[in-house]
Amino acid sequence: MSTSQDNFTDEEQSIVSSQPKSLWRNRNYMLLWSGQALSDIGGAVSELAFPLLVLAITHSAAQAGFAAALRALPATLFSLFAGVLVDRWNRRWVMLVCDSGRALSLASIPVAYALGHLTIWQLYITAFLEGTLLIVFDLAKTAAVSQVVTREQLSTAIAQDEFVEGTTDLFGPSLSGALYTLSAMFPFIADAVSYLISIVTLLLIRTPFQRERKGAHRNVLKEIAEGMSWLWHQPFVLTMSLLMGAGAFVFSGRILFIIILVQRQNASAVVIGLIFAASGTGSILGSLLAPRLEHRLTVGQSILLCRWFIVLSWPLYALAPFPTVFAVVEFGVGFVDPIEDVP
Repeated sequence: MSTSQDNFTDEEQSIVSSQPKSLWRNRNYMLLWSGQALSDIGGAVSELAFPLLVLAITHSAAQAGFAAALRALPATLFSLFAGVLVDRWNRRWVMLVCDSGRALSLASIPVAYALGHLTIWQLYITAFLEGTLLIVFDLAKTAAVSQVVTREQLSTAIAQDEFVEGTTDLFGPSLSGALYTLSAMFPFIADAVSYLISIVTLLLIRTPFQRERKGAHRNVLKEIAEGMSWLWHQPFVLTMSLLMGAGAFVFSGRILFIIILVQRQNASAVVIGLIFAASGTGSILGSLLAPRLEHRLTVGQSILLCRWFIVLSWPLYALAPFPTVFAVVEFGVGFVDPIEDVP
């Protein structure tokens, strides 16, 4: 993916060079950052509400798990293909189309519910579509960030993304639980509105999201094959890709089995939201600590710290299935995650 600033045209380089040194004064970045922060919180709101709704409709943990798997599957199936397309297409329009598609798909749930026609098949399709558009959007956003900030601002922008991830985990689930208690449809309406806000902020950004590419495009399948070949010859990157792919399925099911276990303790949707909000609190604190550990821990040590914490703490879900224990474990997972990511 082309994210380097070294090969900008003179016009694009002048735009980037004119960006203020402070991210808070960088209008284009603040529009991108604030819009995505709101849509990320909206995504977290609907993500928690989704298994709650499937369970309420079907009373089947298996069907709720299948819906969660459908949402996670596109990250494994389409990442390489989406990366090539994002590098070829206009990233701004890719992000606008993805947000529009997500807004419409999420809005279709309360509409069908109000008309009495909401089915599990619509929820399955929405879950898969949401996961597909999410992976394409995230790849385009990641590449676009380096175009709206200077090279000196890039590391700070990445750190702020980690902070947003923690904030999303903090406010999204707790807000989702409160909204779901009021109405099962409110979380999906809120998420659809957050995507509309994101669309407006994207339209207001003046900086191009990629440099102009010269020459003819190469064959898509050939580029994907070259990417897979490169990945195969990078043992560390390959191992981490396999771990992340497997982890995506595990983490997609984590929300569901926590919900099922705490519902057996007669916990409300609000309590469930607060359990996942504990992860956000830990993530915020971890993101503040991570820069201090950057020069004290190697990449391997950071990864091992996070993975071993998960391995050793997750059995507590089964051994002590109580909301307080879940909140403590979720706090710990959120805390170590930025420590793994920042180095």
